[in-house]
Amino acid sequence: MIKKTNQNSTEISIWEKLDWTWAHTFILLLFTMQILLLIPGIGPFRIVMRIGSFGLSLYLLIRFPSGINKHPATTSAIAVMTVMILEFCLHPYNNSILSGAAQCAMYLSILGPIFWVRSLKITERGFENIILIIWGFHTISSIFGVLQTYFPGKFQPPLSSVIQNSKYGTGGLTVTLANGEQTLRPMGLTDQPGGAATAGFYALLFGVVIALRFKNPILRVMCMFSATVGLFCIFLSQIRSILILATISIIFVAIVLARTGQIARLTVMASGVSSLFTLTFVWAIAVSGPQTLKRFSSLFSGSAGEVYHEHRGTFLQDTIEVDFPKFPWGAGLGRWGMVNNYFSDNTDPVSQPLWVEIQWTGWLFDGGIFLVIAYAMALYLACQTAWNISGNKKLGDFALWGGLIFAYNIGDIVITFNYPIFISQGGMEFWLLNTALFVAIKNSQIIKKHPQ
Repeated sequence: MIKKTNQNSTEISIWEKLDWTWAHTFILLLFTMQILLLIPGIGPFRIVMRIGSFGLSLYLLIRFPSGINKHPATTSAIAVMTVMILEFCLHPYNNSILSGAAQCAMYLSILGPIFWVRSLKITERGFENIILIIWGFHTISSIFGVLQTYFPGKFQPPLSSVIQNSKYGTGGLTVTLANGEQTLRPMGLTDQPGGAATAGFYALLFGVVIALRFKNPILRVMCMFSATVGLFCIFLSQIRSILILATISIIFVAIVLARTGQIARLTVMASGVSSLFTLTFVWAIAVSGPQTLKRFSSLFSGSAGEVYHEHRGTFLQDTIEVDFPKFPWGAGLGRWGMVNNYFSDNTDPVSQPLWVEIQWTGWLFDGGIFLVIAYAMALYLACQTAWNISGNKKLGDFALWGGLIFAYNIGDIVITFNYPIFISQGGMEFWLLNTALFVAIKNSQIIKKHPQ
């Protein structure tokens, strides 16, 4: 029974005990819908499942319209939506009213958590539960990726219909194992060959930081197992950008530990991760043969700039030198990506589909230079907030989560130069994690000021 000394103390004591919120439910539903996509025969309902997570974010935006814990990036997020609305209302080359509205709704749903999560009563323990849920799902997905490698053709979900109907087939999506057998790149709990690499990134990064955060020996063993299978999936998927992403994120965790004087943790992490990378790479080579070695050795064939330019840098160069002069104020909404696939009207020759490989091109097409600046500022403020939290000694060990989210943010920003992550479920997860961390800190400060 809660002693009602006054209204505020009653409310605060409930906040302190409530460790499950809509943020946790939202994450679980995202993963559930991802798994449902793997059910054979789901085809007619695929579009419903794909847009379901975005629709849920919009519902929660209506359900929780305001809150006291305003994330520093909120104003920039509003600026992003302002640019999108102006594009929808004024741009003459929008593909159609439906696709333009869908593109605006997509942006709002992805940014949605920065608005509705701030209304939730997330505690520090509640935030840790969110981290554990995400880590657990991606660990399971990574385990499936390992099983798919050791037992080709088994434990494998149906392929995405886009890949099945592609004129290129699966030719570039296979790996040759050391025994000469060919198999699809590990998919994990996705319908995309190589999808296990993304799960591997989460399993690796989150597993390492969870092991540093908690002293429970069983949990630490589980984290090391998670990091190992995650890194194995990255190697076997042969997606070099994910390996770079993981390496950069781990380096930034180390920078945060060094900055805050946690030398013991830094030493343990450095030695553990170095051994992990070495042993897992040897394991991957033993399973996949010289193909994996050759694939990742190409990362060292020149300077970092030369390697990036050779493989993905041309898309950034074209965005700056070709697309920006042509579309400085945007190319019109609904002209690229899944929105164009599902909602477009491509009969008008002046609003034909455009091809986007990296996020910066997508931002330029959707809102021109103003959208690029607004979204870049939102990302900067998200990183700055997590960085400040990671260095706050008053938070004790909880500040380590700030380091995790900062490293995760840097990784996602790196991915924008390789893939349009902020027009996908990954973008929603980014804003949910950043806002949930900020809200948990603010709520804990309120509780400490007004104890029961």
